Amino acid sequence: MTYDRVRLQRRFLGTLMVAQAFGFAALATAIAYIVLLGEDLLGSESWAGLPAAVLTLSAAAFSPVLARRSARHGRRSGLFFGFVVGTIGGVATLVSGRMVSFALLLAGMVAFGAGQAAILQTRYAAADLAEPDRRSQAIAAVVWVGTIGAVAGPFLGEAANAHLAGFGAYGGALSLGAAFFALAAVAVMWWLRPDPLQVSGGLLVQTGGSGSGLRANLSLLWCNRRARLATGAMIVSQATMVAVMVMTPLHLKDHGHAGLAGPVIAIHVLGMFGLSPLVGKWADRFGSNRVIMAGGVILASGTVMAVVAGYQPSLIFGGLLLLGLGYSFCFIAGSSLLTAAVESQVRVAAQGTGDLVVTAISALAALGSGLVKETAGYHWLANLATTFALLLVAVTVAADRQKEVIANAPT
Repeated sequence: MTYDRVRLQRRFLGTLMVAQAFGFAALATAIAYIVLLGEDLLGSESWAGLPAAVLTLSAAAFSPVLARRSARHGRRSGLFFGFVVGTIGGVATLVSGRMVSFALLLAGMVAFGAGQAAILQTRYAAADLAEPDRRSQAIAAVVWVGTIGAVAGPFLGEAANAHLAGFGAYGGALSLGAAFFALAAVAVMWWLRPDPLQVSGGLLVQTGGSGSGLRANLSLLWCNRRARLATGAMIVSQATMVAVMVMTPLHLKDHGHAGLAGPVIAIHVLGMFGLSPLVGKWADRFGSNRVIMAGGVILASGTVMAVVAGYQPSLIFGGLLLLGLGYSFCFIAGSSLLTAAVESQVRVAAQGTGDLVVTAISALAALGSGLVKETAGYHWLANLATTFALLLVAVTVAADRQKEVIANAPT
């Protein structure tokens, strides 16, 4: 069958944007309230952050699972499965509050992580039918629209808590989170037809190569120079961003500026997503390597400014804005570079494994950031982030020069 790929790509992007907006709304709503629910169930702050850690680690574990399902049955099947399991997790989280069960809350977060994994892989689905010179823009468009859900979700959750008080203190928001994932599942299953991988001719090829295991996929990412750089860029940008971001409210509290935490994080989120469409255009125009270099420099600038903000609190706004912007540069360009770096028969597996590694390391960075801050101070946490960002710049410059040497070598 002959398809109008341009028309289908526009429709697919619209569908994926809807799913992304609902998915981010579900995720942001849950994150805003699961720590509070955890504290209520335990009666202590000591382990209240564990549900968020379980959520992130679960997303890492589900990433290759969804990738294998997509490789065998298509993107629609993989994303639908992730959002449906995420919906079940949202319901379990809601019930945990009614049953006063911290164990059920953790189980709900395990299932909820499948929804987060689906959110991550939605960006790759946007690139399945995109022309090579518009791949980054397709990824960026889907990433950008997630901002709408991320901002709207918690506000709607607060309103739901007020109107659905019978579900418990946070039941309204948690029920809304489950509903958002359900809506994302419906959007994907109903409108993502025909399947992007089927149209691109990749579904049959993917099925033939879907039997490779995790070790083989990790080897693929490591042995492919461009895939290694792409994965490294996403790891450094997300891990450094998460580590510094989660400790910034405590840093502000230490300096008597706890009231700035909300506005600072809002500015940070703006940096993460606000310029995504432009970042995508720049990556397509100037190349992913150069955008990763720029992202590394911006990340380093943001972490340096965050340290200096200890002496001038207003600078923390600029520091966290740059931190989010540097993440946007590296994550969008890295996602596009990974898609272009691997052959079609192993592309979905590589994308899923990449998300596994990136998300798992980011979770460890979030867990370790508190230890670093407590033992060495926030400035050393930011200094470590600066070091990794500058290493990323150096590695990318070396890779770019090596590419030029190879391109100019006599044949």
